[in-house]
Amino acid sequence: MSDVVRASGTVHWIGAGLSTGSGLALLCDSAERVRLWHRTEERAAQALEHLGLTGRAEPRAFELAALTAELAPGDVVVSMLPAPEHAALLAVCVRRQAHFACSSYVSDAVLEQVPAAEKAGIVVLTEAGLDPGIDHLFAHSLVARAREAISGEASYSLTSYCGGVPAVPNDFRYRFSWAPAGVLGALRSPARYLEDGEETTVERPWEVTRPHVVDGETFEVYPNRDSVPFIEQYGLPESWTPRTFVRGTLRLEGWLRAWDAVFEELKAGDDTRIAALARELAATYPTTDADHDRVVLAVSLDVRGDTGETWSGSYLLDLVGDEEESAMARCVSRPLSLAVRHILSDDLPSGLNRAAETAERSREWLSELAGEGLEFTLRVDQ
Repeated sequence: MSDVVRASGTVHWIGAGLSTGSGLALLCDSAERVRLWHRTEERAAQALEHLGLTGRAEPRAFELAALTAELAPGDVVVSMLPAPEHAALLAVCVRRQAHFACSSYVSDAVLEQVPAAEKAGIVVLTEAGLDPGIDHLFAHSLVARAREAISGEASYSLTSYCGGVPAVPNDFRYRFSWAPAGVLGALRSPARYLEDGEETTVERPWEVTRPHVVDGETFEVYPNRDSVPFIEQYGLPESWTPRTFVRGTLRLEGWLRAWDAVFEELKAGDDTRIAALARELAATYPTTDADHDRVVLAVSLDVRGDTGETWSGSYLLDLVGDEEESAMARCVSRPLSLAVRHILSDDLPSGLNRAAETAERSREWLSELAGEGLEFTLRVDQ
């Protein structure tokens, strides 16, 4: 591992969409200099005014060449752009020896550049938002607690469900708080998970939607993409046998029925039609300034030892947005901001990092997030 390039204190935040919130303000408190890059300098200035950050960050018009010209070794680039655009930004970071952070899953295009990034001495921080991000912190914390309580062979069930939903339910049971194309794309992607001890793959995840009770309230949940690699990522002991392991999406009760026409389109439509559908849905069911969103993240782990001992633990984050900030913006931008501040403090190694690599980091970051007002609850039974 190469020596890490010391952080310069300058942060370049790229994009000011629905997930940019108070985390940017926290960075303005801690970084020496912050630049907000948006479609135009005027749009960037408007976003800063909306966030109450006029004069605390510098507005910039985003073009890759313009960003490249301003990057210095040790700067931190924070990408709030769609995941397919991360690889191009990371390539620039590698050339300019600037650190990179985002809230998205690690793509193959990003992963290919990790060796070069490590050689250049830069941090590549990913999966540091809500989901992925806080969900990883919750899971690592639960696994560490269970390992302290249960020794030897055991079986377990781990579920992790997250969703952004309307605080006041509408007929559609949903409002879009992030790109509709991403929502539909996830539904069109096969899901792989473990159920009743067997690996299961479904081509249409919504077809296995089921009720799920969280804190006395019934939601609907379905698996999302590939859960299986996270068994290793979460550090579950090899001597423990999974009964259930699923990471998925949470929706309001009644969502499956309300979306029936959408599912018919997803089954029959080609990419062009689905792209058009995404635009139609965005126009019909947007999250507006008059709407308050709600984020629910529920992670549970139940372990049963072969000698009869049991341990159960769960985390719940249930947050409603307000006039100042949406719940989604708060839950994505705050953990990402925390992660960037750890880069600024030269706390992370070069190469690939995720929000939670260890139980120790999960405890530390959860404590810091709680201290900054991000509320969640932990329940443990044994």
